[in-house]
Amino acid sequence: MTVYETGLRGYRIREAQREDTPQILQFIRDLADYEGLLQEVKADLEGLEEALFDDEAAQVVLAELEGRPIGFALFFYNFSTFEGRPGLYLEDLYIQPDYRNRGYGKKLLEFLAHKAHNKRCKRFEWWCLDTNTPSYAFYKALGAQDMVDWTVFRIDGDTLVNMSQDFERGQNSAQ
Repeated sequence: MTVYETGLRGYRIREAQREDTPQILQFIRDLADYEGLLQEVKADLEGLEEALFDDEAAQVVLAELEGRPIGFALFFYNFSTFEGRPGLYLEDLYIQPDYRNRGYGKKLLEFLAHKAHNKRCKRFEWWCLDTNTPSYAFYKALGAQDMVDWTVFRIDGDTLVNMSQDFERGQNSAQ
């Protein structure tokens, strides 16, 4: 297990281990609740553990104060064809409310920026809900740019299944 000292007294960041999955899922639920989206969380322990530690679809680091988890960041690497280099995408960042405004979230973002820089990433990106005004202001104060000219698209649920089946039908008709 890799542990990173942060320079803040008693605060460290460490790579998550399989046994941390219940804590990670709780932080995901806490974040969703904070954003008013708890009803949308479908993740369960088994699926999350498989995705993170078997499939290695994403990585998680835990923020710890005096050895107790107080937050987390879940991220993965993507690729920019325009830059011709990888990027780091932050899916979730969460610090428990009692520990906010003490520099822990900023230090977690600095850690991820350092990780991206060391991997020669050209971008470090994430989404922020428009309604999450405290986080939006925090990110802007760090120098992050909002990508106002871009719209996020998503295909999921039945639409995803139907598109997949359309492709399969096309494959079968070509044979």
